[in-house]
Amino acid sequence: MGITRVGVVGCGLMGSGIAEACARSGYAVVVREVSEELLAKGLARVEQSMQRGVQRGKLASDEARAARARITGTTRLDDLAEVDLIIEAVVENMPLKQEVFRELDRRCPPSTIFASNTSSLSITEMASVTSRRDRFLGMHFFNPVPVMKLVELVRGLQTVDPTMTAGRRFAESLGKTVVVCKDSPGFIVNFLLVPYLLDAVRALEKGVATKEDIDAAVQLGLAHPMGPLTLLDYVGIDTTYYIAEAMFQEFKDPRYAAPPLMKQMVLAGLHGRKSGRGFYEYTKEG
Repeated sequence: MGITRVGVVGCGLMGSGIAEACARSGYAVVVREVSEELLAKGLARVEQSMQRGVQRGKLASDEARAARARITGTTRLDDLAEVDLIIEAVVENMPLKQEVFRELDRRCPPSTIFASNTSSLSITEMASVTSRRDRFLGMHFFNPVPVMKLVELVRGLQTVDPTMTAGRRFAESLGKTVVVCKDSPGFIVNFLLVPYLLDAVRALEKGVATKEDIDAAVQLGLAHPMGPLTLLDYVGIDTTYYIAEAMFQEFKDPRYAAPPLMKQMVLAGLHGRKSGRGFYEYTKEG
């Protein structure tokens, strides 16, 4: 299961970061988006990210050019037929992910390993629509992918040891630290993180304190790099909401039920930094 060519499905915030991390580690990358407009936006995000790395002295300019040259963009799933590993990074929607994998399964040889970057959905359920349930795993990266060192490697019910070994070796070749977990909603990080974030929203909703004081209390009292409401804006309030909903449907545990305020913000389009406003307002300056 040697991996030299990587396919990434989705060139949004996570997909573009995964493509960049792979290319910077020497892999040939084919990244697919559904439209030329979204593809151009995603590839521009990769270039901007690497340029920031050059400006900060984290990446040599010739290395950045070489990494960018390893990335090929496409809007055709057919162009992923010859890669060794495909990492799916589309929105957190099970029917959509299953359709992507169903189509890829028809196009790719049996040797191709499939991985999902899902943060909460069932790997086993995704794999069930393919003919390679043994070569299917979860590979959950964290944002921003080029910077964050963790990858959660998730074993589906039918994932075999050689697939997990190949996934570990690949993630470690990107400079990541790997943790392994079973196919349980939220895996490790979100299983623990989501109730904490939802409780912060509930505290604000109940008027326990202002958003600034909730964030300051956690940041200074618990030595966290940022407070929970700032973190929600960074991750995406909508993203966290959909993760929480998926986990609540699985566990039926009220700890994972999103507060009404969070649902209202999602419906109002207040998604955090990416929309310009969440719990805080954001401009180009910050």
